[in-house]
Amino acid sequence: MSAVTATGVPTPAHAPPAGRRGNPWLSLAAVAFGLFMVGLDGSVVSIANPEIGRDLRASTAQLQWVTNAYLLALAAALILGGKLGDRFGRRRYYLIGVAGFTVSSVAIGLAGSIDGVIAFRAAQGFFGALLMPNTLGILRAVFPPRRFGMAVGIWAMVSSVSTALGPIVGGLLVQHVSWESVFYLNAPVGVLALIVSALVLPESRNSTGRHRFDVAGVALLAAGLLVLVFGVVKGETWGWGSGRTLGTLLAGLLILVFFGWFETRLEHPLLPMRLFRSPALTIGALITAVNFFTLLGSIFYIMLYLQNVRGYSPVWAGVLTLPLSLASVVASPVGAALTDRFGPRFSMPLGMVLQGGASFGLMLLDTDSGYGAMWPSFIGLGLGVGMVMAASSEAIVGNAPVKDGGVAGGLQATMLQVGGALGTSVLISLISSRVGGTLVGSLTDAGVPAPLAQGLRAAQDAVAMGIAPVTPDMPGTVRAAVIEGAGAAFVAGVHTAALASGVLCLIGAVVSAVFIRRGARPGEIVLPAH
Repeated sequence: MSAVTATGVPTPAHAPPAGRRGNPWLSLAAVAFGLFMVGLDGSVVSIANPEIGRDLRASTAQLQWVTNAYLLALAAALILGGKLGDRFGRRRYYLIGVAGFTVSSVAIGLAGSIDGVIAFRAAQGFFGALLMPNTLGILRAVFPPRRFGMAVGIWAMVSSVSTALGPIVGGLLVQHVSWESVFYLNAPVGVLALIVSALVLPESRNSTGRHRFDVAGVALLAAGLLVLVFGVVKGETWGWGSGRTLGTLLAGLLILVFFGWFETRLEHPLLPMRLFRSPALTIGALITAVNFFTLLGSIFYIMLYLQNVRGYSPVWAGVLTLPLSLASVVASPVGAALTDRFGPRFSMPLGMVLQGGASFGLMLLDTDSGYGAMWPSFIGLGLGVGMVMAASSEAIVGNAPVKDGGVAGGLQATMLQVGGALGTSVLISLISSRVGGTLVGSLTDAGVPAPLAQGLRAAQDAVAMGIAPVTPDMPGTVRAAVIEGAGAAFVAGVHTAALASGVLCLIGAVVSAVFIRRGARPGEIVLPAH
């Protein structure tokens, strides 16, 4: 039987043993290695993408799949990874995830083709889905409720530090070694994570008796998420108003609705619908998606702008975006402290407002903007991300029973990755759509002859990546005009994407302020009446 604390949160049925394997702070240090590896990889890939595209002759769509294959695999399997950890052992599946992530990273560097990179990125995402939710599940099991908020703040700070180092380390490796080396970097980190985790992590699981695993729920959730995100990814190609796009999106939503209904019929579901009785948990999940929609989508086009429009090297692109990551490092513990004191009703809207303001600030960018037009938005994005990350982690995992800690961690990570996949796809699609509508006009306004401007309409795909479609045989004046016009079209697309994400963040701020109950405290559970 599980005991119940004064806050209504059950204590673990299998408490971790005392000593080295039961020490909460050693456990936090151990999971930090795996979390660091995943965070480092995420920000490194954004730096490496332009070089991957040039080296492997990848199209914009293929480069999106380098990111989205990873995010889709993560999204489809994160709740499964948390559920497997809750039932069969969080330490076990965390270690499996670390090992698989490490091997997949090395395989990406050895692939030699864009299709191979995409395939192994998907494998990397699957193993990341075993790793990520169980980091929070382990912490939820070993830390007492009064210390969990502090642990989450450190957890979020580790994630932010790894993100901060990624652009610098990745830029140096891409510029001075190769883009493959950014993936090989995970090998020593992964080996270290395995050694430390094997020595200090306790095993924790929750016995629910003998029952059939919810295989149907796994299939339904994976299918719904895959179909939904695939519809978003293909919306640019098919057209957002086309029957195929709308039909695919509707099919994904219907599958997810059916999944939710199906889960209510089971005694031991993959995702217990009772978790959503907590307003803080529910809103936290939604705001997590908006948070990473804005973050990953913005980083994707910011890196294209810095490297392809402004001509900065990968290293300098990483250095210039360092304020974003450093701000998130500062904001994570501050956000955890504010959430502990005032609850998520305060810190979530604050983080969303910061991100929204930063997004609107990016609308000031031009083809020749100085750094003064960039860094305030970078800092705003970082502060908002760190604030929301700490608040949503506390709201989601802290409001779930201990026995569902892995599932709650999986839910948070799922919303994070779905939001990131949607952000990358939707914002880049908005840029591409705006480029398609403004390219010819921008080129002619810059002085490109009208017949040539019309002929360059076919280069929309390259311009949507910030690449000017110039050729060696172009006269110098024409070449300069094409560069200017293509840059203007890309920046116009950036303005549209920034406006969309800014409005979405403000909506998120209002929703979190209105629908999270006043006075809701972290760790409280809304229990059903008997």
